[in-house]
Amino acid sequence: MTEPDIYLSVIVPAYNEGARLPKTLRRFEEYFSSKPFSYEILIAADGPRDNTIEIAKKMASEIKNLRILDRRKNYGKGYTVREGMLAAKGKIRLFADADNSTDIAHFDMMRPLFDKGYDVVIASRDPKDAPGARQQFPQPFIKRLAGNMGNLFVQIVAVSGIWDTQCGFKAFRAEAAQNIFSRSKINKWGFDIEVLALARTLHYKIGIIPANWINDPSSHVSFFAYFQVLLETVKIRWNLMRGKYSL
Repeated sequence: MTEPDIYLSVIVPAYNEGARLPKTLRRFEEYFSSKPFSYEILIAADGPRDNTIEIAKKMASEIKNLRILDRRKNYGKGYTVREGMLAAKGKIRLFADADNSTDIAHFDMMRPLFDKGYDVVIASRDPKDAPGARQQFPQPFIKRLAGNMGNLFVQIVAVSGIWDTQCGFKAFRAEAAQNIFSRSKINKWGFDIEVLALARTLHYKIGIIPANWINDPSSHVSFFAYFQVLLETVKIRWNLMRGKYSL
C-alpha cells in the first residue's frame, strides 16, 4: 500500500528548544487546522542537552502528523536542516526556526510563488529584498552592524543580490531540496548561504517574500557565529571554484 502524497513538510531544527517548542508546535497545529493540504512536521534534533527530544515525543500525542528525528549528537544547524530535508516526504519542504520568529502563516505568501513556477522561496527581513519586510523588535545595534557588514561580504563572495540570506524560513520543491541538500557540506551557520549559492548554480528560480520577523532575545546565535559565517562563505566560494559540489 502506497503512502498518501504529502504537500508540505516543515522541518524544525532543534538544539536546546525544550522551553520554546510547545508554543511553536501549538501554533503550527492552529495554522494547519484550517488548511486544505496535507502536511507533516519534522522535529530534527541536533544532539540537545536539555529535554527537547522528550518534550517533542510527549507532544506527538497532541500534534498531528509529527515526526521526530532523534539524534543525540550535536553536529550543527546546517547538518540538521540537511538531514531533515532529505528525510522529508513533502512536495514542498520548508525549514522554520523553533522560536517561530517568522510565523508559519508566512507560508501563505510562498504558495502562490510555487504555483507560478518558483523552485525556492525564501523569507527576508530586509525591505531591499521584499517591500514590507520588517523586524518588530530590532536586534541590538552591534548585531545589526555585524549583520549588514557581513551581508555585503556575502554578496561579493557568494550570493549577489540577496540582502538577507540568514532568515530561518526557506522552502524548496522536493527536487530542488534533494539536489541542493545532497550536495551541501556546511554543517554550521553558513549553510543558508551555501544552499542559496547552490540554488543559483543549479539554475533554480528563487522567489522572496517579506518577513514580519519577531526577534527572540533567547536566540542561540552567538556573536562569534557572525565570524564563522564569513569563514564559511569563503569556503563555499572555494568549493564552487574547485568543483567540490559535483555539479
